Amino acid sequence: MKISEYIKKVQNKEIDIVSYTKEVLEKIKKLNEEYDCLIEISEELALKQAEKISKDPKGKLAGVFVSVKDSICVKDVNSTGGSRILEGYKPPFNATAVQNCVDEGAIIIGKTSQDEFGFGAFSVNVGVEYKIPKNPIDKTRATGGSSGGAACITALADFPHISLGESTGGSIVNPGSFCGVLALCPTYGRVSRYGLIDYGNSLDKVGPIGKTAEDVAIGMETIASYDKKDSTSIDKEIPNYLEKLNSNINGMKIGLIKESLDSGTDKNVKDVFNKQIEFLKSKGAVVEEVSLKKAIDYGIAAYYVIGTSEASTNLAKYCGMRYGKEDELKGTFNEYFTNVRSKYLGDEAKRRIMLGTFTRTSGYRDAYYIKAMKIRTLIIDEYKKAFEKFDVLISPTTPMIAPRFDEIEKMTPLQHYMADVLTVGPNLAGLPHINIPIETETMPVGFMVTGNHFD
Repeated sequence: MKISEYIKKVQNKEIDIVSYTKEVLEKIKKLNEEYDCLIEISEELALKQAEKISKDPKGKLAGVFVSVKDSICVKDVNSTGGSRILEGYKPPFNATAVQNCVDEGAIIIGKTSQDEFGFGAFSVNVGVEYKIPKNPIDKTRATGGSSGGAACITALADFPHISLGESTGGSIVNPGSFCGVLALCPTYGRVSRYGLIDYGNSLDKVGPIGKTAEDVAIGMETIASYDKKDSTSIDKEIPNYLEKLNSNINGMKIGLIKESLDSGTDKNVKDVFNKQIEFLKSKGAVVEEVSLKKAIDYGIAAYYVIGTSEASTNLAKYCGMRYGKEDELKGTFNEYFTNVRSKYLGDEAKRRIMLGTFTRTSGYRDAYYIKAMKIRTLIIDEYKKAFEKFDVLISPTTPMIAPRFDEIEKMTPLQHYMADVLTVGPNLAGLPHINIPIETETMPVGFMVTGNHFD
């Protein structure tokens, strides 16, 4: 059943939403035992919201089940950013994107697994003692990161469902690619960041993940809004995304990013991707190569300097004094601070704090952080130039299919970072991009479409 048809049935009271919610919660519990895609199931909240909807079934998402990445705050539900240092934190408010969903009749079912604070491409960098989510198609493989749990539960759900993910350098579309679902990262500023436990302020974006384009369109229409509580929120009219689904691509000018198919992208990914280009041409689209050398060659370096710089600043507040887990008060402030962070932060969080602190240090700031910001400007200019000629740009979403956990264990940190080589460009530029899953006989391959700002 289409999500729009289900919503109408709920609105017409053709579905006993309380009984159905209980049924869905039982399904989720069983799925989570097998795949570890949720950190917490918000059973009490879901049933309370179902009771309310049964009496007054209205809204764009009436009765739709919504899972939320753990870095996005849900009122009175543990929201930890996937980190042990925030264990037990229950926000006294909803993130704006979550509140928009609740106002439109959504039922919040839980918080999804992720890389700690969003630090990863495979969702294996989970917080201390947290469980790693497993791929919904092959449990020996990764879900992608950092919104791995969000993409996993979306793929598994056989009920009307949308997940809210968050992206800094590819963390929405990357797991969408690995798990075979549609995943949309919107233009920076289109969706409020209020209530998001931040990684990198100039990069973070909240976006919807769904099984179909309709799911994603309805989700996007709901969460997109101007918000005075977020200084980066942009006051711009929200289009009817559902109407856009019927657009004709005949005559559309599509730029194939040349460097995305060069060395580094697996042959099987290239082969499957190229077949889809022929399909686009058969529908009347004009596909030509375009070079985005700066975005591909320098994107990873610029992103990891900027991202870690912002992350190390944002994480400084979790020291066990005012924010974060507390510990036995002994020794000097620095000793106490060090003890808390050593105990409750994972290895990747520590690595990024050290990298970001170094790149912001006096004597190194100009050589690393300022230079990365200049490269970011050059990357934005490169995209702007490409959009003077093309309506959209295309590339594979990730250079590989979901790797096995035993393969990931052998990777260096740099190899981890290179999984985002095709997605950091649009994130640095704040451009909207979507993962469209390509069905294969084995693991899915991601097809990424990047648009101009607000397209």
